[in-house]
Amino acid sequence: MQKNNDEKENKYTNIGKRIPKLDAIEKVTGKAVYPQDIKLPGMLYGKILWSKHAHAEIIDIDTSKAEALPGVLAVITAKSMVLTKMGIIKDNPPLKIDRVRSLRDEVAAVAAVDEATAERALSSIKVKYKPLPAVFDPEAAMKPDAPQLHADAKGNRNMLQYSFEYGDVGAAREESDVIIKHRFKLQSMTHCCMAPCSCVAIWDVTGRLTMYSPTQVPFLYQRDLATVLQVPTSDVRVIQPKIGGGFGQKLDMYPNEVICAVLAKITGRPVKLTYTREEEFRCTPSRQPAIIDMEVGAKADGTLTFRDVNVILDNGAYTSWGATIPYVLMNPITSLYKCQNIKFNTDIIYTNNMYSGAMRGYGNPQGTFALESLMDMLADKLGMDALELRLKNCNRPHEVTPQGMEVTTCGLRECLEKVADLIDWPNKHDRRDIQTGTLRRGVGLASYFHVGGGARVYRSDGCGAIVKINDFGHVTVITGSTDIGQGAETVIAQIAAEELGVRTEDVTVINSDTAIKPWDVGAHASRTTFIAGNAARAAAAKVKKNILKAASEMLGEVPKNLDINDRMVYLKSDRGKSIQIGKVIRATHFREDGKTFTGEAFYDPKTVMQDEQYRGNISETYGFGTQGVEVEVDLETGHVRILKLVVACDVGRAINPLLLEGQLEGGALMGIGYALLEQLILEKGEVKNPTFLDYKMPTVKDVPPMEIVLVETNDPAGPFGAKGVGEAGAIPTAAAIGNAIADALGTRIYELPMLPEAVLKAIKAQLNVDE
Repeated sequence: MQKNNDEKENKYTNIGKRIPKLDAIEKVTGKAVYPQDIKLPGMLYGKILWSKHAHAEIIDIDTSKAEALPGVLAVITAKSMVLTKMGIIKDNPPLKIDRVRSLRDEVAAVAAVDEATAERALSSIKVKYKPLPAVFDPEAAMKPDAPQLHADAKGNRNMLQYSFEYGDVGAAREESDVIIKHRFKLQSMTHCCMAPCSCVAIWDVTGRLTMYSPTQVPFLYQRDLATVLQVPTSDVRVIQPKIGGGFGQKLDMYPNEVICAVLAKITGRPVKLTYTREEEFRCTPSRQPAIIDMEVGAKADGTLTFRDVNVILDNGAYTSWGATIPYVLMNPITSLYKCQNIKFNTDIIYTNNMYSGAMRGYGNPQGTFALESLMDMLADKLGMDALELRLKNCNRPHEVTPQGMEVTTCGLRECLEKVADLIDWPNKHDRRDIQTGTLRRGVGLASYFHVGGGARVYRSDGCGAIVKINDFGHVTVITGSTDIGQGAETVIAQIAAEELGVRTEDVTVINSDTAIKPWDVGAHASRTTFIAGNAARAAAAKVKKNILKAASEMLGEVPKNLDINDRMVYLKSDRGKSIQIGKVIRATHFREDGKTFTGEAFYDPKTVMQDEQYRGNISETYGFGTQGVEVEVDLETGHVRILKLVVACDVGRAINPLLLEGQLEGGALMGIGYALLEQLILEKGEVKNPTFLDYKMPTVKDVPPMEIVLVETNDPAGPFGAKGVGEAGAIPTAAAIGNAIADALGTRIYELPMLPEAVLKAIKAQLNVDE
């Protein structure tokens, strides 16, 4: 059962409607074109030779046999080209020069007439290594005797470090009646995109590069690719085919894409480079594993006093976006529930593991799991109801958090109350009293705080839009935004249609080519509906203004007395006095001194970049929500079954309830995987479960009964009141499940995933304590 505000009176024609995704038929009929589907004349196939050692010197690479194979047109190593290093801090050579630092390091690459020939060429390349000592644990890597992985990273500490302080933690600790401290360990997990990474590169005769890439950030990708290849950015065009899963994985540019471009340049032919499924598991960056030590305090009445947090992150061998997640991980620590004394510190440590990247929630699920676990632990120690503790310290509208984040609308209290009602929170203790046999039931809840109106992590957080309407009233929106499967095209079409007074089916959205579309920073930080939606609405408003002006001459009325709805321009006081929008456009176009109707806008939110102390209002509005879970735990097997999951989310306004529910359900299922199943098993830097057979993730049979509650707070800055919620569903799920398991067992698990063996271990430890 889905619960939302569809029942409320809706004054809109397109907003609030349950419209299927515009590309749904194209996708389900197999007509959508993904990178894997692209076939260009003369196209070659690229493959990469990966390191056989987690840490070693490269002594020699012999490519002679590979070069001699029929059908092989190029074999490259680091000596074949001059490329700059890549990554957030430029520490990652696309092809490794004199040393490998992980088993996913790129050593050489080939281009051949087919994939089988390319594979034979790889097996013909002989690499001589000198193995070096390796380190796979971040705490071990910090020790003085640990092998140093980068010359400029003393103690293997990454140059990116994050510290934040607010208030007086020492004084608050003294004033606290209750203090709890614990360590939490969060695992590495992967995105499990349906489509493995794939790209196609082709250079034209003028020396310009076209890249077909499923990137989430085409304009940043364009700049980064040009920088590494040492060509002008204007000579790089990025075309985005359909994206078979993003979830943050495609937020960075990776060496395989640079290698693909170089192979195409050398051969003078198009080159496609596609990962196998095993390569997808072994070689794409994962969610950032973390060790979180957190201490929290409260007064006897439940007032939160302080939070003191230290986070250790396993950076892996190189630096991608995973090293920047503390920027978001600290947000729930500083801003979820009211607490005026905060200390936050990180150690980001190089190891010989695979490096980490961006993933849905971007550090927020890690921080929220630790914080919300401790909220329940605080409530237990205070003898206070866990819901009551949260309501007492609940965020409210028009508050400023310790990081200077300015909360405008806030539906957290309503989310908490709705979830509590739907999981029957007042009677939760009755479940425990009636339980018999080996099954135990428990309930838990957890909330989240996240950006909902963009995130100014770059100097511009804007998005451009161009809206034009043809002679027959069909609208084209050219937007800078990227649709990674979340339905952005559909929502933007609804917003533009509503502003122009036409129907959603009258709108076509174009958004896949940097040579055509205006600039946008990309699909990340749950920003697309808010930022791109505002841009599309502003551009559509300019078109509408000119249509009303033209119609006023035809109807003999002033523009302010006119409006447009359902393709008709009408007099507000007399809807019978009207004219079809297409007639207005044609009459204005087909005449002397005629004109057409086009509007352009660039929306950049009223926000600031945070300063060196990580203070500043980076988002124009913020998202809140709560999830509640009822679980059943088998004391004999340790199996956890989710009986019910309730997801309440402050969405501002539901532009499309159908897509919102899908986002929240999908996010929550990802959160279930994070909590109970998913884990990349690494042994000495090697992924031991690089297939869907061995990497356990939720399937359709694992989807529990869900109730979705869309709380509408109608944010004044959002397009028609909307907030961004793309990551929301995945953030608090693991914490809510952890709290429910603790409620069922009377003991807590501090590490993810909470596998059956971990549950049994916790049960056994509790029995030993009781004895």
